Amino acid sequence: MAIQAIEMKKTMAQAAQTGAEQAQKMVTDGSAQARVAVEKTMETANKAAGDMMKASEEVAEFGRGNFEALSKASQVYVTGVQDLSRQAMAIFQAYSEQAIEAVKTISTLKSLKEAADFQASYAKTAFERAVSDTAKLQEAAAKLAETAIEPISARMTIAMAKMTKPLAA
Repeated sequence: MAIQAIEMKKTMAQAAQTGAEQAQKMVTDGSAQARVAVEKTMETANKAAGDMMKASEEVAEFGRGNFEALSKASQVYVTGVQDLSRQAMAIFQAYSEQAIEAVKTISTLKSLKEAADFQASYAKTAFERAVSDTAKLQEAAAKLAETAIEPISARMTIAMAKMTKPLAA
């Protein structure tokens, strides 16, 4: 029995040693796997953070471009409206001067027939001038609107290109 007990102790010691070695191997292998998993997770997180940073920078840059386009459009519009106002004032001043000259002329006429003829001629000339001046102002206003909207249209084109661009690109 003593031999059996010694053999049993020896077998149990070997089993304990083998178990300890296997446990140590499992801990070492598990630690290595955990380290690899953590490294992959960190790598993925760093890449995602970099992608988010890049996307944020692109959004900020796009916003800056939009603001600049809006500022440029506003500047063109305000300058154009000022110019249109000067043109309109010049036209109204010319109408006033024309009316003053007409009154002076009427005051020098000798007959009712001369006054009627002059009035008809004046009305025709004034109407033709008004139509011409109105057409010029309308043309200038349309050109102003077209010029003022150009920077915004350009930004819309860029936005549409970004929206239609595939996400993977």
